[in-house]
Amino acid sequence: MIRSVFVFVVLVLSLTGTGNVRAATPSTTPHEHLTEVACVDVPQGERRPQFGCFNVGTVKALVFGQSAVYWHLYTFGSRAAADAARSATGIVAEEDGRVWLSEFGVEHDAVPRGAEAVAVIGPLQLPAAKSYSAVLSYAVMRPGDSSRVHTHPGPEGWYVIAGEQCLETPTGANRAGTGQTMTAPPNVPMELNVTGTTLRRAFALVIHDSTHERGAPSDWKPLGKCGS
Repeated sequence: MIRSVFVFVVLVLSLTGTGNVRAATPSTTPHEHLTEVACVDVPQGERRPQFGCFNVGTVKALVFGQSAVYWHLYTFGSRAAADAARSATGIVAEEDGRVWLSEFGVEHDAVPRGAEAVAVIGPLQLPAAKSYSAVLSYAVMRPGDSSRVHTHPGPEGWYVIAGEQCLETPTGANRAGTGQTMTAPPNVPMELNVTGTTLRRAFALVIHDSTHERGAPSDWKPLGKCGS
């Protein structure tokens, strides 16, 4: 009986081979980093990728009476409450399990009814223009991922929901973590890098001259200051 069991075990190992045994071992290979990430539109009805940067709201024909504005970010308990509180130029987005409202104005603005104030990002210095467009983006990126090297024809602001980010520009590196904000002036070449050890989730807002595109690639070469 013992001899029969031994023969059976040998036969099974011969049929399966060592290749299948190795294939069953979980891989420890790190993920392939995303580089050259740009914020993109996702067509309605199309499934959004798990990682990347996605445009989730746009408002056009904005006119400001001052040279700098502030981005006010709020959360609400429901979409209906956010829609009811939204101004004609506000942007409502549902991300990260919450309902968010973005509004633009002076630094000290009244909090909409039913809202929880999350952050005030700015000042965002505006280039001269007859009217502006504001594009709100939501990004989910992993440590080691990075954006393309690019510029915007208007200021950009960020609110980091979770994780860490580092923005390299010709003037150096700027870092922000969970619950923090960051800004960049118009027409500055930049590369955004995800640092730390956890998933980075963040909102980004670009306000630009309505006659220009949101952003464009740049030939500027980063020095790797976010890795130092």
